[in-house]
Amino acid sequence: MTINFQPSTSPRSEFLRVLTARGFIQQCTDLEALDNRLCAGIGTAYNGFDLTADSLHVGHLIPIMMLRWFQKTGNRPIALMGGATTRLGDPSFRDTSRPLLSEEQIAQNLAGIRRIFERFLTFGDGPTDALMVNNADWLGGLKYLDFLRDVGPHFSVNRMLTSESVRQRLEREQSLSLLEFNYMVMQGYDFHVLAEGHGCLLQLGGSDQWGNILSGVEFGRRAGGRALFGLTAPLLTTASGAKMGKSASGAVWLNADRLSPYEFWQFWRNTWDADVGRFMRLFTELPLDEIARLEMLRGSEINVAKKVLADEVTRLCHGAGAATEASETSRRMFEDGETAAGLPTIALNLDTFREGLPLADALVAAGLAKSKSEARRLIIGGGVRVNSRAVLDETVRLVDTDVEDGVIRLSVGRKRHVLLQPGG
Repeated sequence: MTINFQPSTSPRSEFLRVLTARGFIQQCTDLEALDNRLCAGIGTAYNGFDLTADSLHVGHLIPIMMLRWFQKTGNRPIALMGGATTRLGDPSFRDTSRPLLSEEQIAQNLAGIRRIFERFLTFGDGPTDALMVNNADWLGGLKYLDFLRDVGPHFSVNRMLTSESVRQRLEREQSLSLLEFNYMVMQGYDFHVLAEGHGCLLQLGGSDQWGNILSGVEFGRRAGGRALFGLTAPLLTTASGAKMGKSASGAVWLNADRLSPYEFWQFWRNTWDADVGRFMRLFTELPLDEIARLEMLRGSEINVAKKVLADEVTRLCHGAGAATEASETSRRMFEDGETAAGLPTIALNLDTFREGLPLADALVAAGLAKSKSEARRLIIGGGVRVNSRAVLDETVRLVDTDVEDGVIRLSVGRKRHVLLQPGG
């Protein structure tokens, strides 16, 4: 099997050409054979998503975009929801076991995540229409002894112990439960079921899933005599070295009820200069020649490229209307100095303002500071404004007379803003 992606010639299939040109591919089990298969007709590929929260985050955008490109190049994508495997917990590159969720929590998370895929994929009954399936439908009804007899002989514990994610946990002498150890067996079985029932030939994923994917490919060969394939994308970090998908205030969620489209837009607008071209190739559908032109901009002109990046990713995730509104909100805020209705809003009881709300407390409540001590440092350092006025006194309290046009605008630096809205 090919471990690293080092193609000797340009792929012939449109899907692999697109992914190669845009920098999606890190590893592939057999690139040439997969290329030949995709040239022969419609292919089916899947990517799995565990249901650990009611929204996915920016870190999931690469696998989502891989499925989107798979469909746009004339193939059928499958979004696999891990209703069963979420109950186990994937040990991949984790130091501790993942908290176990109830059936009710998993069902709620599935409902929240389902909405995201409707933005990126076209679902239906056509030959290239996307499918959404839940592995609880087949894993939930398995009988333990039958499963051990039918599946167990095809998995080598010796091989599983050499998986990088498992090996790291063992080398650190950190607990790895039997529950977690079974995860790669469950994932391999998922691939087998999708191959049997839907003709699925390819599993996509992040490079942290490489060991699990290899197990599934090998299981498909042993159990069904099928030629299955695995392809992974690199796990991204930003130019600053930070893990992709995190901001100063936490995860960058894809659902608007977890993170407003304006805050989502601002995340991309604040991209490091060195990341602009790479992120455009991965997270937008802009033509490559246009991306090449934009990433060559220097100095203050690079901000034009950042706004294009923010517009394009927000359009894909939240729709054209939300992208336009977020962009216009930012323009009014920074160019016209207006109080913009599209900013994130925190509702607080009016009595809080009458009694006087410490500014440090307000910054924490608004998510602009992680702690009161950090908030006080920001104030003393001159980085905080209330209604566009700089505040340097850490003892300041917000009162009802600070309310202007129904809100109090809090700002940290030039790019982070929240509206406090007094309620009843």
